[in-house]
Amino acid sequence: MTNLRDLALNARAWPFEEARKVLKRYEKKDPEKGYVLFETGYGPSGLPHIGTFGEVLRTTMVRRAFELMSDIPTKLIAFSDDMDGLRKVPTNVPNQEMLTAALNKRLTKVPDPFGTHPSFGEHNNARLRDFLDSFGFEYEFASSTDYYFSGKFDDALIRVLECYEQIQKIMLPSLRDERRATYSPFLPVDPETDEVYQAPVIATDAKNGTIVYRREDGQEIETPVTGGRCKLQWKPDWGMRWYALGVDFEMSGKDLIDSVKLSSRICEALGAPKPETLTYELFLDEEGQKISKSKGNGLSMEEWLTYAPNESLGLFMFQKPKTAKRLYFDVIPKAVDEYYTHLSKFDDEDLEKRLENPIWHIHRGQPPHGAPPVSFGLLLNLASVCNTEDKSVLWGFISRYVPDASPEATPELDKLVGYAIRYYQDFVKPEKAFKAPDETDRAALTDLRAALAGMAEDTSAEDIQTQVYEIGKQHPYDNLRDWFKALYQVLLGQEQGPRIGSFFALYGLKETIALIDRALAGEDLSAA
Repeated sequence: MTNLRDLALNARAWPFEEARKVLKRYEKKDPEKGYVLFETGYGPSGLPHIGTFGEVLRTTMVRRAFELMSDIPTKLIAFSDDMDGLRKVPTNVPNQEMLTAALNKRLTKVPDPFGTHPSFGEHNNARLRDFLDSFGFEYEFASSTDYYFSGKFDDALIRVLECYEQIQKIMLPSLRDERRATYSPFLPVDPETDEVYQAPVIATDAKNGTIVYRREDGQEIETPVTGGRCKLQWKPDWGMRWYALGVDFEMSGKDLIDSVKLSSRICEALGAPKPETLTYELFLDEEGQKISKSKGNGLSMEEWLTYAPNESLGLFMFQKPKTAKRLYFDVIPKAVDEYYTHLSKFDDEDLEKRLENPIWHIHRGQPPHGAPPVSFGLLLNLASVCNTEDKSVLWGFISRYVPDASPEATPELDKLVGYAIRYYQDFVKPEKAFKAPDETDRAALTDLRAALAGMAEDTSAEDIQTQVYEIGKQHPYDNLRDWFKALYQVLLGQEQGPRIGSFFALYGLKETIALIDRALAGEDLSAA
């Protein structure tokens, strides 16, 4: 353990870099609360999306890295801001009119448009917990409604009252003139309508724990700030939460950089050190737009897991969190094969290398052994050529290529076969566009056919690949890339594919020759 800890203290993978920042906070003494607290936040005004999941997963990776460095206990709180008022209606949920009628109510009093929970907030909280639980995350769920109404935030809210002018000095310069004129960190919550008001506060009384605010009708109302009668604006709320809970680490998206700065200053004004923070780049949809839970654009977790194992999603989240990434269906095959590439290397790596391998962070240092003997990319192309929804058809080729493999003996590979068929049917098949071979292609394919016909059926994929290269060099393509592109376009109806020698070996030399013959004869290869 000592050796592993020493390695962790010097490991370069980003979760270790972030964990070392947290560890530095407690170089001299352990936290008074008895543990290090990691937090993730969720705004349940819309359905949980894949970015929410990514934040919890990445924070968990930092938490596990910290636990390798230190014996200080840790906690992860997934905090839902369900006291927030519903300011706009998400476009991706039913019963829009019902939600429109509930605008400005706190989310735990907004009716559930799905009809499954007492409120919209509770429905979205349940969705969040379901998909976090399905991945086995260790976390404590926390509800803003519970913390405000139960009194857990009462002391911190009184502290905000005591520091009211300091917080105003922090917040007001960041606001437009119009909003600055009426801004207060406190949002009164009407106990009769459950609406969260943005109302001007005209007096504060820290000793009695009250504020006086002016309603739109001009009436002045005095109300306690405790017991759920007020909620803080979200930036002061964030800073207050860090102060109240003693949060040590939280990450957030690039769009919240300024908010992190303001909330950090508020936390310090209240009397607590600000947490360590990591700013990650945003996930973008296919059009390059930010993924939004209210719009429902981009790729959902459920959609990803329809076409690929969850570990591939874990790899996608691990890689380069500070780089913006497009999150749509085309990224799935690459993520799957990269995951298994990293997995195949893990057992042969020394401890230092393992800590840098994404597999350690995805599996908390205890991954499964070995990768399936056939890549996801190859399975996709096999499904493409066979044009089938029947797994047994693909297994007929696989079992010949890997005699020891079977659905029973290699269940991980069997799952990949199912994923590949679904992905092919939904995304590859509709886009297939076969190219008719031109004169150069026909000459090269004729030579390739002759070369394959002269090979033994058990010729290795590497030897086949070498022969394909040599044939490409013998024909007037501008570069070898154009030759391989022509193979994919003519034989598979797509712009790119896996290593062609491996595919020919998997599909079978006789079958490949027959495929080339059909292409040269001008047959429709879209029909299996």
